[in-house]
Amino acid sequence: MAGAGLTYVVVDGENIDATLGGSILDGRPSPEQRPRWDRVLDFARRRWDQPAKGLFFLNASSGYMPLPFVQALLALGYSPIPLAGAPGEKVVDIGIQRTLEALVERDGDVMLGSHDGDFLPQVEALLGGGRRVGMLAFREFVNAGYTPLHERGLEVFDLEDDVRGFNVVLPRIRIIPLADFDPLRYL
Repeated sequence: MAGAGLTYVVVDGENIDATLGGSILDGRPSPEQRPRWDRVLDFARRRWDQPAKGLFFLNASSGYMPLPFVQALLALGYSPIPLAGAPGEKVVDIGIQRTLEALVERDGDVMLGSHDGDFLPQVEALLGGGRRVGMLAFREFVNAGYTPLHERGLEVFDLEDDVRGFNVVLPRIRIIPLADFDPLRYL
């Protein structure tokens, strides 16, 4: 199935934003600290050498939809998916779970932009049969439940280091392979 002609890039916008703001920046990201979503799609295209279809999930349960952001996503080639549900319902997670379940029956590779362990069963079901499956995340915050799936082929792509999805260096504390250590970053 690998190389079937398309990579689905499924983005959990809430999760990426919450991890960036709450765990890395300790506050709301400024515009220059936000991911460059066009680079994420470009990375997916280059990495697996095929077209990529971006599906960007948003929580619109409040009745509010961030139109400028939605318009920007459309201009970048994403399909924004603003979902609404009952109070307390994890609409984005449910929407992504349903999408990943539907992708099991389709050809194509999958890159999931999230750290969330709620997708473990769906990601596990996608593995095997030659399909490539990856996580787009901040490596140190990926749910540990995904670790056993690495030996089954799950790849993890760091949004900052691998994707180069930011215009600024983020203030992250993480294990750095010595081969990748750049002392100039700290001087």
